[in-house]
Amino acid sequence: MRSAGRGRSNSAVEVLDISARGLRLALDGHELFMPFEEFPWFRDATVAEVLDVERPAPGHLRWPRLDVDLAVDSIEHPERYPLVAPVAPRKKRRVMARRPSKRG
Repeated sequence: MRSAGRGRSNSAVEVLDISARGLRLALDGHELFMPFEEFPWFRDATVAEVLDVERPAPGHLRWPRLDVDLAVDSIEHPERYPLVAPVAPRKKRRVMARRPSKRG
């Protein structure tokens, strides 16, 4: 799945793609892939939540709507960071169903 819009450009970090397997970022002229199996906090996030990424300092990325902060090194070398924080349960979203039209 390709996102409709690009992430906010903030010190050269951009979300390029969100797929069923993970998300792809552009950072400092190169691309990084973040598989959901290693970065589970993004699996059930909305596109808007994923696109809202900040770079508060070199080597640090933050997704404020998801309350996720990651060192760029942990994305480039996830094997060095074997401990994964549990994914907090998400609030259930309310889905509004349309009422059937009263025809005829």
